[in-house]
Amino acid sequence: MKNPIRLARALTSAIRLIRDPSRLDEVFQMADAAVDPAILRAMADAVAKTPEGARALAERPRIGTIDLATLRTLPEGTLGRAFAEHMLAAGLDPAALPLLPAADATSFLRAHLYETHDVWHVLTGFGTDVAGELGLQAFYVAQIPGRLAPALVAGGLVNMVLFELGERDARMRAIVRGWLLGKRARYLFGARWAEMWGQPLEEVRRLFAIDIAGVEDALPPTAPTALAA
Repeated sequence: MKNPIRLARALTSAIRLIRDPSRLDEVFQMADAAVDPAILRAMADAVAKTPEGARALAERPRIGTIDLATLRTLPEGTLGRAFAEHMLAAGLDPAALPLLPAADATSFLRAHLYETHDVWHVLTGFGTDVAGELGLQAFYVAQIPGRLAPALVAGGLVNMVLFELGERDARMRAIVRGWLLGKRARYLFGARWAEMWGQPLEEVRRLFAIDIAGVEDALPPTAPTALAA
């Protein structure tokens, strides 16, 4: 049986996120509250079934300390420069992310997903607005087994229905785009991003088959197609 206190905290954070999906603090609280050792073990077992995932769980590469000032000195168009500009434009501080332990496969799984979240933002081209966050969560759903990403997507849709119906096209398009990108891309989990800061961003995207233009071409036009008379 699940811990009732942990479940109550997860539900409280979920309700707050439905009201305001942009609250990063509630995402962290929901993730912490929803952590269940059995769920993490099941996720780690699923990740380990891929060659990339098995290698990452065994080697446990960490992204390390991030110095945005240093990354900004890299040539324009590199992964590190794009990451630094993304973080600064969004007002994000890498030091604000929790530094989680990674003593075993399950704890590494959680820590790695925390610390690489904004790298995935840059690679997939999703912004940090609500639609962008939902798109990235859909990418997670396509690549990583687990319950948090589907829950966040669901919460964003409930928020749309209750409070932001005018956002329906932007959010649905982002979710579909994220799902397609994730299904078409190579497995991102466990990649050694810190070793790729100096590489061109487009080169890294090609390496992982993140075909943003191709997915955009596969999506329907933003305006509904008129019915023939």
